[in-house]
Amino acid sequence: MKILNIRTIPGPNVYSHQPVLVMKLDLEDLAGRESYEVPGFIDRLLQRLPGCYEHYCGLGRPGGFVERLRGGTYFGHIVEHVALELTDAVGISTNRGKTVDEGEPGCYLIAVTYRSEEGMRALLNIAVELVQALVDDRPYPLEAALETAREAVVKSDLGPSTKAIVKAAEARGIPWVRADQDSLVRLGYGKYSRYIKGTISGTTSAIAVDIASDKELTKQLLRKAALPVPHGCVVRTREEAVACLAQAKAPVVVKPLDGNQGKGVSLNLSSPEQVSEAFDAAVAISPAVIVEEMLRGLDFRVVIVNGRMVAAAQRIPAHVWGDGKHTIRDLIDLANKDPRRGKDHEKPLTRITADPIALAILKKYGRSLDDIPADTEMVILRESANLSTGGSARDVTDEVHPTMRRICERAAGAIGLDICGIDLVVPDIKEPFTSGGIVEVNASPGIRMHHFPSEGKPRDVGAAIVDMLYPAGQPSRVPIVSITGTNGKTTVTRMIGRIFEESGKLVGLTTTDGIWLGGEEIARGDMTGPWSAGVILSDPTVEVAVLETARGGIVRSGLGYDWSDISVMTNIHPDHIGQDGIESVDDIVRIKRLVAERVRSGGTLILNADDEHLARISSHERVAEVPKTFVYFSTDVQNPKIQEHLAQHGTAFVAVGGWIEERNGQEVFRIARISEIPATIAGTAQFQTYNVLAAVAAARAYGLSPDQIRTALMGFRMEQHGTGRLNLFAFRDGTVVVDYGHNPVALESMQTMISQWNASRRTAVLAIPGDRRTDLIVQSARAVAQGYDRFYIREDTDLRGRQPGEVANILASTIREDNHEASVEVILDEVEATKAALCSMIPGELVVTSCDAVTAVLAWLREHGGEPASGAQIEELTSRAESVTTAA
Repeated sequence: MKILNIRTIPGPNVYSHQPVLVMKLDLEDLAGRESYEVPGFIDRLLQRLPGCYEHYCGLGRPGGFVERLRGGTYFGHIVEHVALELTDAVGISTNRGKTVDEGEPGCYLIAVTYRSEEGMRALLNIAVELVQALVDDRPYPLEAALETAREAVVKSDLGPSTKAIVKAAEARGIPWVRADQDSLVRLGYGKYSRYIKGTISGTTSAIAVDIASDKELTKQLLRKAALPVPHGCVVRTREEAVACLAQAKAPVVVKPLDGNQGKGVSLNLSSPEQVSEAFDAAVAISPAVIVEEMLRGLDFRVVIVNGRMVAAAQRIPAHVWGDGKHTIRDLIDLANKDPRRGKDHEKPLTRITADPIALAILKKYGRSLDDIPADTEMVILRESANLSTGGSARDVTDEVHPTMRRICERAAGAIGLDICGIDLVVPDIKEPFTSGGIVEVNASPGIRMHHFPSEGKPRDVGAAIVDMLYPAGQPSRVPIVSITGTNGKTTVTRMIGRIFEESGKLVGLTTTDGIWLGGEEIARGDMTGPWSAGVILSDPTVEVAVLETARGGIVRSGLGYDWSDISVMTNIHPDHIGQDGIESVDDIVRIKRLVAERVRSGGTLILNADDEHLARISSHERVAEVPKTFVYFSTDVQNPKIQEHLAQHGTAFVAVGGWIEERNGQEVFRIARISEIPATIAGTAQFQTYNVLAAVAAARAYGLSPDQIRTALMGFRMEQHGTGRLNLFAFRDGTVVVDYGHNPVALESMQTMISQWNASRRTAVLAIPGDRRTDLIVQSARAVAQGYDRFYIREDTDLRGRQPGEVANILASTIREDNHEASVEVILDEVEATKAALCSMIPGELVVTSCDAVTAVLAWLREHGGEPASGAQIEELTSRAESVTTAA
């Protein structure tokens, strides 16, 4: 077997609503073979991984997977179950996976949810190697491989403080994304975005962090605020350190000026030799070193968030308790077996190490690792009480005396930190302050000890930080409007964005053509996937996100957001069949249905009632399980779905008697006259009427008034706001339509519209993308064959797997078969084909170009005198349709 690639889908996707890794696996020699066909394989697998006996698989009961194994199942499916089974062994348990045929011979896509991306990636590789080894009946070093996976989990995991904040954000429904490979996290969407890294937030003052990093400056500012701090001095040489000892009151503390986590800190020093040795340890961390008096008392850490105390803990240095039997070395090993202890910050407590510092402290007190302490004797292995050096913590939040609390809150204010850790040494935190003082003020204080104290009540400091960033009642999200479907979604997206902009909102917009912020294009190209959604949702100016959400992005990378507030589904038609495992329209529905499934509770899902697939999608269990409002639109007020919905006091938007109407039960509100909306081309473009209905429904769901919507629609010009979609230009003595239709339904809708227009001759410049199935290409040709007098057949620059001229020849031969009188010419280059059509126009001719290279075609058209069609020209073009309507 061979792994071809592994990709990450970090949001809701077609496999799961949870993040997944998707591995493309080539079974090679195992393709077409089933589990029972490899002698002894099943027994070897179950002996190596007996937990597989408990797997349900698709049978819904323990043992289901074993039944599948014995009855015969393919090896991609087996790799999936092995990977899931291995997650327990590395502490990232998950039981959700799916394996599907990729469409290429012998290739499968294996999707598994994950709690650690890098850990799961390692397990997928291990699963493939292990299954292959079991097939070959050869040894495999599983435990060594799993240890590598465990290391990947620890190395790539969020730090404990960041993780606590993320957990609190999730509890409040606040979205978050990891912004780097470390612990930088972005909370919220758009204008409500906030960054955190550890316990430093985007609101934390950089000056305050700098002050806290300079321990001497911190002491000076605290002293000026009449807050108690130890006396001492800053030195840069060993001699200065010894001289400072003579000035200070012994014992003293020696520590780096800008250190952290207790690194290079030495306590309880009284002799010049001790100070000299401690100076060498401190200067290795920082060129400037503090020598200061050592305050007497217990060591406490108090956390201040947004000016108030939220947690306090007594910190106890790393130690072991004697039992009269074991050596100190043995006692350290026993202490490290506590499941709460791990490497660095991976667990609530850090492992105790018998490093040179511990040995020096033991030596200081006349002990060694081989000593056997008496029963219940406490043996100190560190003098500083940091958790990162093996210390522990006892929660004392409820014990803090008001005077102690005020001292700590004032200290945080004096430095200017919104999230602050105060290291306090006092005899008793329960009593009023009498002696001791503040030994340090910490920016980005670790909060692990408060969430997982060794003793006492856990304190949710992460929640306090989230509450500071998002006070009660403040949103964390901007409204998200997601639009999907086969045809019309780009135009609907642009219409909705324009309506919101006209209402005064700064809109972030993504479409097939690019990304817009506040009406300004910031990126060009197909921007309908998660990356472009991320651009919008991370921008701190965005007030509303309007996202075109296309099939390709959903299949490859998921949605790019967690929940939408409003989603629109325009229609579902045969397109992209044969791609990405899509074999039928039902597959297209399944993919695009994800947009409907991820409308938030209380949100609005807008559906085309005239589309048979969308009319019934609301009853699908995965769509219906989240309570939401369903709104329908239609050009037929008698549509049974519309009538049923209105009878249930639902809301629908319909085209009736030339008007766009909103109907709520029996109430009727007229929004706008269809023929007066420029995008409908005097009402002749029925597909644009559908687009208008969808956009109006979304704007009303958002809460905009009919007047606001009407005004915006009257100002919406396709040539200005919908470039490349139904753009009408006056050219010479005729009319040019620049559009993007490229499937049978879109092409047929265009033909229906122009059949109502006045034209002396009709010409099409036509192409179909090469990745469409051949029968769809033929259907597209037949949809237009009778509607035009001349055809110029071209091809896109990207042939999408076809040979040059292959698609063009299919189109040309089909049209010639269906329309013997039509002129059909093949010119593969798009601009050249368009020029040939336009340069041979006769007065009154209509040319419709199905455009891919929009920028180049429009540039040529304008350069040679093409201008957007005026109202008078459109009226003349559509006068026959109007007269027919009037007569009717």
